[in-house]
Amino acid sequence: MLFDPITIRGLTVRNRVWMPPMCQYTVVARDGIPADWHLVHYGARAAGGFGLMVMEATGVRPEGRISVQDLGLWDDAQIDGFARVARFSHEYGAAIGVQLAHAGRKGSTWPEQPGAPSGSQPVDQGGYATVGPTGDPFPGLAAPRALTFAEVQALPGAFADAARRADAAGLDFVEVHAAHGYLLHQFYSPLSNTRDDQYGGDFDGRTRLVREVVQAIRGVWPESKPVFVRLSATEWTEGGWGPDDTVRLAVALKGLGADLIDVSTGGNVQASIPLGPGYQVEFARKVRTEAGIPTTAVGLITEPSQAEQILRSGQADAVMIGRTALRDPGWPERAAAALGAPTPLAGPYRRGAIPRR
Repeated sequence: MLFDPITIRGLTVRNRVWMPPMCQYTVVARDGIPADWHLVHYGARAAGGFGLMVMEATGVRPEGRISVQDLGLWDDAQIDGFARVARFSHEYGAAIGVQLAHAGRKGSTWPEQPGAPSGSQPVDQGGYATVGPTGDPFPGLAAPRALTFAEVQALPGAFADAARRADAAGLDFVEVHAAHGYLLHQFYSPLSNTRDDQYGGDFDGRTRLVREVVQAIRGVWPESKPVFVRLSATEWTEGGWGPDDTVRLAVALKGLGADLIDVSTGGNVQASIPLGPGYQVEFARKVRTEAGIPTTAVGLITEPSQAEQILRSGQADAVMIGRTALRDPGWPERAAAALGAPTPLAGPYRRGAIPRR
């Protein structure tokens, strides 16, 4: 099943080996435009056989970036850089989209590079002021400014404008980043959202922003193209957001035009997370089964037989191969050889196919 195609709306993906968004922190010009690194990074994995790739967290506003060296789609001048990566990926058979994001109180951190400082990058050292649902900081980071009601109301439009640019760049789908403690997650979590206006309070108030974002994107995004949403299914903390909340939100998002939930966990508060092979897969199964929407599974999925079993047991519709893909751009070929499937390698790389017995 790992190498069966899958169709979501009008997008048919050649297999179910997908690469999740993973920040590269390599926009050294700080203009949000994909650089040569991105062409090589995504292009190698397209030629290496991945069926679908999600370009890393991309700021819908400059202050929405995790770091100054992140991608952005807040300006039309950024479109051509994304189009270049999309064209190359398509040439070698991979679907490619972008994760639209706003980091909120977790923004303006130092780019994760060897020897770089950690924590918040101060404004007087090239960083920027951050915002959040309240003025409460993430532990170890600078305190944000609480967004006004009018500023929150304007955010869905920023996401929709970025989606319009993604479409102009020829990208196949967009993924809304509502996980890992970034702004949309900060809003729906009872641990970080103590607002007393229409964007706080009960479940409906706290999830209003992410629902409005998906609705705004679907209003400008082509009907034939899918919209994914990444959610943190649990915060691994008593009193925090949990799996039943995620199912309830997934049902609502499906009704607004979301096509797939990319299921992850954690990131909004410091917590003890029981890491282990496939430790998040059960949450993908729960959302898929109870919300009736396709899901992807991610989290220490490293072996072909493990990935195949996730699909065969109905726990997810595709698997996200993350850190393993960073060290092995040709992982799909290793998986195909182990499972007896034809080589997924493209172009000249096909000469490197593992001999089948």
